[in-house]
Amino acid sequence: MKTPVTVLGLGAMGTALARAFLAAGHPTTVWNRTPGRSPELDSLGATRAATAGEAVAAAELVVVCLLVDDTVRTTLDGLDLTGRTIVNLTNSTPGQARATADRISAAGARYLDGGIMAVPVMIGGPAAFIFYSGAQAAFEQHTADLSVLGRPAFVGADPGLAALHDIALLSAMYGMIGGTQHALALAGSEQLPAVGFTNEFLMPWLTAMLGSLLPRMAKDLDDGPAPGAAGSNLAMQSAAYGNLIEASVAQGVDPAMLVPMGELLRKAVEAGHGDADLSAAVQLLRTAD
Repeated sequence: MKTPVTVLGLGAMGTALARAFLAAGHPTTVWNRTPGRSPELDSLGATRAATAGEAVAAAELVVVCLLVDDTVRTTLDGLDLTGRTIVNLTNSTPGQARATADRISAAGARYLDGGIMAVPVMIGGPAAFIFYSGAQAAFEQHTADLSVLGRPAFVGADPGLAALHDIALLSAMYGMIGGTQHALALAGSEQLPAVGFTNEFLMPWLTAMLGSLLPRMAKDLDDGPAPGAAGSNLAMQSAAYGNLIEASVAQGVDPAMLVPMGELLRKAVEAGHGDADLSAAVQLLRTAD
């Protein structure tokens, strides 16, 4: 028999998690603050709990996917969590995850924090993966169970590390999407078709740059830059960067997405990194060591 599981929270993501457990044959109990949410789960075999306490009592493995950290606290505080494994997949900060871990551990349960790197439609498919951190023994016991949601990646015993990985990847995604939105706005200012511009030029350019630039930046940060390795030094990039701002304004496109990067390049040059590559600017983003 597959491990019984409880899912707390039936928003779009929580519903997708419950569907994946049910599809994999796990007896699944569900609970949502608003009764009757996601009625299709009933026909798939889910058991509905009237209260969060009843739901937690139904299974040792409890997966939590609520809106925000405050909702997790108000939902779980005061419940009998003794002997349970709480897997919190609610988006949170590292500090929130560590505080939740302390409360859950004090309540007699094991705690895993998670960061979902997928949208709901991807859950249960080959492209989804989820970061986990916290109680390693709990992760090892339930790896197969959690694998039905997406590829599980355990990143450490510190409960805050899954949230850190999650936020780091989301930061990269939003930064890239912000630049892409700006590029499409520029192309649109001259009525260039967005699909043709994207497929013929934007996607190949970003793919080539990410494939060559990111691994080199990472290696420079870990090992130090190789002598003479800067292919396009920061002084040159900073000097040319003003053209991006000027052209955007001239085309009627708000340069707000571009201005912070220009400021970072300027600061890097002023700090003496003009001959270095982009990896030298990373340290300038850190406000504390």
